[in-house]
Amino acid sequence: MHVGAESSILLRNSEIEGGVEIVALPKLTIGIEEEYQIIDPETRELTSYVQELLEEGRVVLSDQIQPEFMQSQIEVGSTICKDMGEARSELTRLRRAVADVAAKKRLRVAAASTHPFSKWSDQAITDKERYARHREALADLAKRMLIFGMHVHVGIEDRDLRIDIMDQARYFLPHLLVLSTSSPFWHGRETGLKSYRSIVFENLPRSGPPPDFTSWADYESFIDTLLATNSIEDPTRIWWDIRPHPKFPTIEFRVTDICTKIDEAICLAALIQAIVAKLIKLREANQTFRRYRHHLIEENKWRAVRYGLDGKLIDFGKQKEVPVPTLIGELLEFIDDVVDGLGTRKDVEYANTILSDGTSADRQLAVYEKTGDLKAVVDSVMEETLEGC
Repeated sequence: MHVGAESSILLRNSEIEGGVEIVALPKLTIGIEEEYQIIDPETRELTSYVQELLEEGRVVLSDQIQPEFMQSQIEVGSTICKDMGEARSELTRLRRAVADVAAKKRLRVAAASTHPFSKWSDQAITDKERYARHREALADLAKRMLIFGMHVHVGIEDRDLRIDIMDQARYFLPHLLVLSTSSPFWHGRETGLKSYRSIVFENLPRSGPPPDFTSWADYESFIDTLLATNSIEDPTRIWWDIRPHPKFPTIEFRVTDICTKIDEAICLAALIQAIVAKLIKLREANQTFRRYRHHLIEENKWRAVRYGLDGKLIDFGKQKEVPVPTLIGELLEFIDDVVDGLGTRKDVEYANTILSDGTSADRQLAVYEKTGDLKAVVDSVMEETLEGC
């Protein structure tokens, strides 16, 4: 895996220039992982063809391309990116390269968190020892995991800082999910949810928003208890919506659906980076974002899962429901003083385009309402996956 294997972070550093204090913003590296559907363009169904794509793909992408649990899934991971411009170039290259490899095999790829009608019971499992153990541990739950996600890594070297930022950033998980929803269908039916992937994933143990931790030592004690009691074989078996990565010095945001359009993916990654930068900036000013109860965050996440942009989230400070666009507007105001330093104003403001045009879930539902044809939905997703690439 390449994403986030290293990081460089510059904490608050100030100097006087012309009598004005200049405060350096955090320099936060970014890594992005995406999981794509492998599609038969004739039937529009998922097809178990990953090994053939891997053989060809590794010539071009080396170990940036990997198999997943299902053979109808393929994962890519970016290199460590120093800024969002580099991340956009990297993600564009990866999507184009995988699409080209698939085309040589007369296949296509799609970026959405569920397939509209293919069934998990029809999928072949990748022949790998790790996945065999995964299937043994989770039984039918593992076999139902026909879902596709996007993971964003933000590099933070300091371990205690990593835990502190993770704890505060939990509040924003529903905001991120609501802007990324791309899974309204499951097994040939409209589910009534905007992120059915979230429901499938939360069947797993050790998923959802993480618990509170006071320090890295507190987190390590928790992990040690799970290891000592044979609850997990290693920390990668913790699947929280946000977690310290088990191997790399990063915070890994895992809450989002995979974004169908690359502009959406970069927007979400830029929002994540900016949230982390803002929380670090507050910490360096001896301030902190208010912590909220775990179950309040889960309540907002459920609203994001169920209604997406059409619903209301809870403003916990005001103790009232507010329309999603209002709360996203407040998020953009919250990070406004860091985005220029990060060079991502245009990227984060694409959130307004998402609010206006809808997420992938909204567009998929619109295609289905217009055509009554789930194959047309697949066609639309495949086309949008390479838009801008």
